[in-house]
Amino acid sequence: MGLITLTHTPNPMGFLTEICGRPSGERPYILFPVGYPAGDAEVPDLRRKSLAEVLVQVPPA
Repeated sequence: MGLITLTHTPNPMGFLTEICGRPSGERPYILFPVGYPAGDAEVPDLRRKSLAEVLVQVPPA
């Protein structure tokens, strides 16, 4: 479809409660704007770290 999205967490988020007409007990915590990218948009080349890069093994006590 050619759509893109990104996560956005503005601070403070309370304004969304009012804009969306939600009860005061509900709090938004993340936005997912969706749309079409600009013709010259570039996507960063991200990679996941391997398990060996993030795993910390603790010897048994």
